[in-house]
Amino acid sequence: MPQNDTLTLANFQLILSDFSQLTKFRLSVTVVISSIAGYFLAVETIDYPTLFLLIVGGYAMVGASNTFNQVFEKDLDKLMLRTQNRPIPKGRINPNSALFIGVILTLIGVGALYVINLKTAFFASLSIFIYACLYTPLKQKTSLSVFVGAFPGAIPFMLGWVAATNEFGIEPGVLFMIQFFWQFPHFWAIGWLMHDQYQAAGFKMLPSGARDHSTAFQTVFYTLWTVVISLLPAFHNTGALFLSLSSAILVGLLGLFFLFYAIRLMFLKTDQAARFLIRASIIYITGVQLVYVLDKFLIQ
Repeated sequence: MPQNDTLTLANFQLILSDFSQLTKFRLSVTVVISSIAGYFLAVETIDYPTLFLLIVGGYAMVGASNTFNQVFEKDLDKLMLRTQNRPIPKGRINPNSALFIGVILTLIGVGALYVINLKTAFFASLSIFIYACLYTPLKQKTSLSVFVGAFPGAIPFMLGWVAATNEFGIEPGVLFMIQFFWQFPHFWAIGWLMHDQYQAAGFKMLPSGARDHSTAFQTVFYTLWTVVISLLPAFHNTGALFLSLSSAILVGLLGLFFLFYAIRLMFLKTDQAARFLIRASIIYITGVQLVYVLDKFLIQ
C-alpha cells in the first residue's frame, strides 16, 4: 500500500475514533437499542422506514447531547483520569468544531424524528435541552443533578413507543418510569466508584455527598422502586402494555438479582461492590427490556 494511502487510512481511523469518543458511541448505541425496544413493544408489524429514522435520529440526538456535554466540560475533563484523553481536552478536536458537530447532529436528529411525528421530535429535543443546559451545569452545584439528568435518560425507552403510536399515555409513562428510577442506583454506583475523580472536577454526584450509609441506603431504596415499577404491567392495569405471568417471574428474578447487589453495596461499602452493582444494573435493564419484547412477540 502506498505511504499516502496508509496515512489517509490512519487519519480516517483517528477521525472515526474521535467522533466515536465525542458522541460516546457505545452509550449512544445502548440508548438507541432502548428506543428500539420501546418501538417493538408498541407495534404489531414493523415499519422499517420508521425504525430506520428512529435509529438515525436517536443516535444523532444522543450523540449531540454527549458532544455538547464535552464542549461545556472541556476544562473539567482535563482533571479526571477517565476523561482527560477525550478529543477536546487532548486538543485533537477544537471546541468550536465540536460545537458545530453537535449542532449538525441536532439538526439531523430533529429532522429524522420529525418525519416520524412531532411528539417524537419534541421529546428528543427536550432531552437534549435538559441534558446539556440543566444537568451539565448542575453537576457542580448539587447532587440533585442526578435527579434532573434522570429525565433525559428516561426518555429513550418511551420514545420508541411514541414514535410507533404518536401517543403519550400510560404505556410510555410506565416505560419512562422504569428507566427513570433505574438511573439512580446505576449512576450512584458509578458516582461511588468514581468519587475521587468527580471530587477533583467539583462534581456532586452522590446524594449525601459521600460514600456512606445514607448514599447506599438510598441506592437500595431506588432499586426496590425500579423493580416494583417494572412489575406493574403484570397486573394488566397499564393499557396495552402488559406482561404474562411467566415473564413477570423472570422480571422478578432479575429484580432480586439487582436488589441483591444494591444491598451488598449497603453492607460492604467498597469499590468492588459498587463495580458489581454497575454491572448488575446494566444486566437488569437489558434483561427487562428483552423480556418485555420477547413476551409480546413469543409468549402472549
